[in-house]
Amino acid sequence: MVAASMRRGLSMPADVPDLAARLAALLGPAGWSPDVGGAGRDWLNRWGAPVLGIARPPDTEGVSAVLRLASEAGLAVVAQGGNTSLNGGAVAMPGRPTVLLSLNRMNRILHIDPTGQTATVEAGVILQDLHDAVAGQGMEFPLHLGSEGSARIGGLIGTNAGGSHAARHGMMEARVLGLEVVLADGTVWNGLRPLIKDNAGYQLRKLFCGSEGTLGIVTRAVLRLEPASRVMATALLATEDLASSVRVGAALRKTCGDLITALEFFPEEGVALLERHVPNTPRPLATRGPAYLLVELASAVAEIPLGDILENRLADLLEQGLVLDATIATNEAQRRSLWRLREEIPEGQRREGMQIKHDIAAPPARLAEAVAEAIRAAQVVQPGVRAIPFGHLTDGNVHFNLSPPENRGFEGQEWALSAAVYDVIDRFGGSIAAEHGLGQAKVALAEVRRPRAERDLMRAIKRALDPKGLLNPGKVLPEHESTRKDGP
Repeated sequence: MVAASMRRGLSMPADVPDLAARLAALLGPAGWSPDVGGAGRDWLNRWGAPVLGIARPPDTEGVSAVLRLASEAGLAVVAQGGNTSLNGGAVAMPGRPTVLLSLNRMNRILHIDPTGQTATVEAGVILQDLHDAVAGQGMEFPLHLGSEGSARIGGLIGTNAGGSHAARHGMMEARVLGLEVVLADGTVWNGLRPLIKDNAGYQLRKLFCGSEGTLGIVTRAVLRLEPASRVMATALLATEDLASSVRVGAALRKTCGDLITALEFFPEEGVALLERHVPNTPRPLATRGPAYLLVELASAVAEIPLGDILENRLADLLEQGLVLDATIATNEAQRRSLWRLREEIPEGQRREGMQIKHDIAAPPARLAEAVAEAIRAAQVVQPGVRAIPFGHLTDGNVHFNLSPPENRGFEGQEWALSAAVYDVIDRFGGSIAAEHGLGQAKVALAEVRRPRAERDLMRAIKRALDPKGLLNPGKVLPEHESTRKDGP
């Protein structure tokens, strides 16, 4: 371990056991444990390394104290919320003594302001708990994703999460008005201003959105809310292919405007896997795909007849032949059943067996073309490989997951398959990381596939805010690059 660290130009803490004892004395039995349990491995059980233990401070002052001690001793710190990262962004990497810093005890919703339409929360608040709390005030926090029952606000900020409603309500950064952040040396920056307009210099809060805990530890946030939707209309459509779904989506956006909260696409292949492996999978349409589009309209104005509006638009699309079949949910149970089809596609593929996940984005106007080309490119690498592309139509985000050919494995072609997909996305001007972040899984990809000037700017910011390279090392930027002082 020492030799590996010396090659990176890193210093090692002189007395690791003493550091653990100091953390235990600092935080007490409720705030320190050498046994990290499942927190030591990521959600996919692909990444993780031994750590000294896990710190669970109860407040910002505790986080600051941990970071001061770590800075003095040269101890790496990896912040962790719900540990639902799909790219290994919230677990340790091998090579240096590390402590996990859990924000789970900091889970208070501090203030909800219906007039200002804001919520002030600690970083450990679970997204679903925030949804429930603001609903009682006639408000909503319009970020929705599959892990909302476990994902925490700090992690959502750190990864700049998107979800299914990003096209209308924006990524997480659009919902953040103010932040409190503990910096690498323990300094606390209090930027908890509940203001939409605050133009006094650099927008520092934006800097920490998507930084994955590499620049500072978010401890509290002021989040922008919306009036709760009082009426919704949800429909499932069957189309000829993804290109048809894109045309349908464009037509609906022209005629329904900002009433649209979600346009989610998925293929028949994904539903078939779900039907194979998950009992009681709903089949609400008589016509089977081959492509599907989930449409949802919502408004805080109860008098808007969204059901009639959606029904009329779908009648036009059916008459034009753009839609093969359609159904509109008539109650909440039916709505949840339609959403279940979209949200459980990953579960069907997981139960099918091994898979390769890609979280990519393409310009929405070229989405269908990019996906079709990526499928062809993957099948050139391994004939028979099965692509299950699904995601968010209006922002171009595709979860492009691959399963191997029937009754076979990937046969050592994993890297070649991913390279083929990323080559296509690069040609279309897309992104290799749409909403899951880089973590440790995509750092090398970003180094070769993103502009050098962009990566150099990120290195400069990292060196300025974390000169010792102690915060989540090896994530977003290569560890040896992000800690060098002689330039990239």
